[in-house]
Amino acid sequence: MKILVFVNHVPDTETKVKIGSDGKVIDPAGVNYMLNPYDEIGVEEALKTKQQFGGEVVVVSLGGDPNKETLRKALAMGCDKAVLLKDPAIRDSYAVARSLADYAKEYGADVIFCGKQSIDYDDAQVGGLIAEMLGIPSVSVVVKLEIKEGHFIAEREIEGGHEIVHSKLPAVITAQKGLNEPRYPSLKGIMDAKRKPIEEKVPNAVESRVVTEVMRKPPAKAQGKIVGSDASAAAELVRLLHEEAKVI
Repeated sequence: MKILVFVNHVPDTETKVKIGSDGKVIDPAGVNYMLNPYDEIGVEEALKTKQQFGGEVVVVSLGGDPNKETLRKALAMGCDKAVLLKDPAIRDSYAVARSLADYAKEYGADVIFCGKQSIDYDDAQVGGLIAEMLGIPSVSVVVKLEIKEGHFIAEREIEGGHEIVHSKLPAVITAQKGLNEPRYPSLKGIMDAKRKPIEEKVPNAVESRVVTEVMRKPPAKAQGKIVGSDASAAAELVRLLHEEAKVI
């Protein structure tokens, strides 16, 4: 089976983000990056699929040289091959998906995995866009997956419950927390990953359809207010919630 995993190189969740001088991108100085956590779940599911059916797992990332760090972690987890679609330019979700879909079409994947969303922009669009561009099914926020010959059964989260989806392969599966528990790279895997080459390809230029005009931090949280310490404060609290906070 030919299995693709698309991964993103994102700021660490503990990084204190600063906005760059142009006001449109984050300042990369001092920022630690990591494999997108939801994509890591996708990598694990791809490896489990290979264990079941055989074949190869190819991990692909779009970006500049720093993305190789993320690709090497995926290799250390057990992926067979890594490909960097080298383009350090800032892209929107459409432009990212277009180049990833072009590679998937060239490769001829039987199944494609990625995270439900990237934790930097949280657009949750790339997986669905890739499937639409390839003309194949997609199932998002998957928490349980059973793949059989030529088709699959996926359980996905929806508001207020879960939904069971049956469809045919090839397909795009976007992983949600709970689908699996990603493995830790072994020492042998880490050493092997250092020796494995990362193939570099230059993707076609794709014009972004969304442009960031300005980026700013949310306003600082207002200081709290204590209106009293006993039951007599209830009336004043209700008034403030109604007249100032306007939540009741």
